[in-house]
Amino acid sequence: MSSPIGLHRVIEPAGVLPQAALRLDASPRIADDEVRVGVERLNLDAASYRQLAVEHGGDGDRIRAAVLGIIDSRGKMHNPVTGSGGMLIGTVEEAGPASPLGLRPGDRVATLVSLTLTPLAVTDGLRRWDGLGEQVPCDGHAILFARSIAAVLPADLDPQLALAVLDVCGAPALVARSLRGMLAGRGGPVRVVVLGAAGKSGSLALAAARAAGGDRVVSVGVVRDDAERDLLAGTGLAGSVVVADARDAVGLAAALERCGGPGDLTVVCVDVPGCEHAAILATASGGTVIFFSMATSFPAAALGAEGLAADVTMLIGNGYVPGHAEHALGLLRSDSAVRHLFEARLRPRLADWAA
Repeated sequence: MSSPIGLHRVIEPAGVLPQAALRLDASPRIADDEVRVGVERLNLDAASYRQLAVEHGGDGDRIRAAVLGIIDSRGKMHNPVTGSGGMLIGTVEEAGPASPLGLRPGDRVATLVSLTLTPLAVTDGLRRWDGLGEQVPCDGHAILFARSIAAVLPADLDPQLALAVLDVCGAPALVARSLRGMLAGRGGPVRVVVLGAAGKSGSLALAAARAAGGDRVVSVGVVRDDAERDLLAGTGLAGSVVVADARDAVGLAAALERCGGPGDLTVVCVDVPGCEHAAILATASGGTVIFFSMATSFPAAALGAEGLAADVTMLIGNGYVPGHAEHALGLLRSDSAVRHLFEARLRPRLADWAA
């Protein structure tokens, strides 16, 4: 009997949810409530790809072999170091008669659930991928459960662009929802600080903040170097742009003091570990931190806030908010600055990551 949350696909250890499993059954035959998708492209999450790129020195062949090894051994794309995966696009091959997802054969879809819990098999050895970018063209299939989430790809956007947006669509939706609540409870402006502001989730977070609050939002984008500062400043997405190392808690706090102080809402979109304490110090007393990075250590965040006597609310960006896909795609369509940043970042800068 199938399980709507995929328990029947878990090979080991028995009794855990698919995300926590060491290995999943990715066989193509579907249960009545499942959907099989013919995979066209994977989108590895930023933290996972960065870790693989650094570990293998930017060598595309070694990165490709590592990804293929993970998928073959685990029946899913679940990076054992970062614990993260990504998502995919493909075409529905078969939908079980009891599937509640509303998908039909021939639909081109993006999965909105993590590859860490999605049964996945690759049949082409990833031969069309050079290993030098987060997006992975491939042949294979994936299985969606009754409780999975998928969106039909929009006809007006390039599939690669849509995939990049949908991979991080939870970020702008949660920022907008959090910000609306904060604005309703105060008369003055809300200060929003985004770490990793020139990246995909960071730029969408800034756009969502602007759309939700207008001139009641004072936004600060934190970036890692002068090149990203120039890129972000040219878009107008942030009211001010700060160059700082998001792992340097004291340095970041000092940089923010020079441009108006900490944020009421701090959004962490940096794909490297060690940013927890900086995010806490970057947040005003009584403020909120949203951690969207899969590189976040939640014990470090909790214990760091305690050790700093910081009265902050910390939220985990779990990637799902009702209507998140439509919200993110709407921001991309309506904001040319966001679209420009996404198109510029479809290929990562391996030289920087391997440094």
